[in-house]
Amino acid sequence: MAIKKQYLKSKPVCKVTFEVPAKESKTVSVVGDFNAWDTEASPLKKLKNGNFKAVFPFKAGNSYEFKYIIDGEYINEEKADSFTWNDFANSENSVLEL
Repeated sequence: MAIKKQYLKSKPVCKVTFEVPAKESKTVSVVGDFNAWDTEASPLKKLKNGNFKAVFPFKAGNSYEFKYIIDGEYINEEKADSFTWNDFANSENSVLEL
């Protein structure tokens, strides 16, 4: 799994690329407090090499809790900026620092 950040010079925006190697999977999406944990709001597209990838704009200067959903299973990003405990989910969430 990987996250790539690209800050725009003209706006306080960071384009974040999420890429997940999941060749055997059918669906991958990213959910978090940036999309109200909506499981259908931010799907990743399957590439020919079997990875799933998508780019989303985020407001710079914030931090966001998130997880991937891979075929219905919630998974943390192993290379996240940090992790934080979430009492509602009763588990740790990945954190994206912008």
